[in-house]
Amino acid sequence: MAAFACALVLFSPNAAADGRVEIRSAESQLVDGVHQASVRVQYQLSSRVEEALANGIALQIALDFEIYRTRRFLPDPREAAVSLTYTLRYNTVTERYTLRNINTGQQISFATIFAALNALGRIDAVPLVDASLLREDADHTVRLRAQVSIADYPLSLKYLLFWRDDWRVASNWYTWPLVR
Repeated sequence: MAAFACALVLFSPNAAADGRVEIRSAESQLVDGVHQASVRVQYQLSSRVEEALANGIALQIALDFEIYRTRRFLPDPREAAVSLTYTLRYNTVTERYTLRNINTGQQISFATIFAALNALGRIDAVPLVDASLLREDADHTVRLRAQVSIADYPLSLKYLLFWRDDWRVASNWYTWPLVR
């Protein structure tokens, strides 16, 4: 029955339309020769997505960082890229939300969806790139985009939703200068 409810939610038109992701602020600093970023992101899930999450659909949240060398008259080449990926699941047995950092394997449990999204929106000291890998005589810019998508489906829905890949919410790119 839960699989049927998930299918109804996911097959409904614009399942992600009223959800949104917005980067509120981002900054970087140089710590022990490594550029690190701290970001604040606001995640707002639609009620249909929260319902799908409660019925066994896992969400994947990705933060994509790109570092570009700034040039005046030529296209800016990308110097480095870093992605942080998280999975958000609801456990019906414990009635808790589990946020797992795919990059590190660290897992944290939360009592409410609000607490999980709030923790996910406050990311500090993300290592971006070693300063020695960037040209010292050039300016650099960091771009960040946050995305929320479906991580996986229950086995009963994999065949039904094989062709469906339109559920995704992404922020606009947020840009700031890399501090030397």
